[in-house]
Amino acid sequence: MADPADWPRLIPELQVVSLEASLRFYEDAGFAVAYSRPDEAFIMLVREGAALMLEEIGGPGRRFGAASLERPLGRGMNLQVQVTNVVGLHGRMAERGWSLVADLEQRWYRMDDREAGNHQFVVADPDGYLLRFFEDLGTRGRAVSA
Repeated sequence: MADPADWPRLIPELQVVSLEASLRFYEDAGFAVAYSRPDEAFIMLVREGAALMLEEIGGPGRRFGAASLERPLGRGMNLQVQVTNVVGLHGRMAERGWSLVADLEQRWYRMDDREAGNHQFVVADPDGYLLRFFEDLGTRGRAVSA
């Protein structure tokens, strides 16, 4: 994803307390730095077609905040990220002591007359942003109750 034309059409930008602590978490989660602006305490991260931007609160970058920031940040939102080895990632995040909010599970979500399956877990980053990492289990027909 070196070329901006290849970037996703939606890239969340998260304000974080410590760019250094957040970078440790996201690197443990398999993200790599696409580019950074150290003078603005800003980095863009990528992983398997997903992208995030992180900007340190109180840094010299631009601010778009509409309210005061209190932990946990990102309340009411979780970011779903598709990965190719959710079991390995879950093990690495648990081993490194990151806060697992929901353990590894298989879930099926209703989509009209079928269901979409995820093998997934949820982990909180250092600021409380929730990430739901998943592997796609495909779709199946849904039993219709009478």
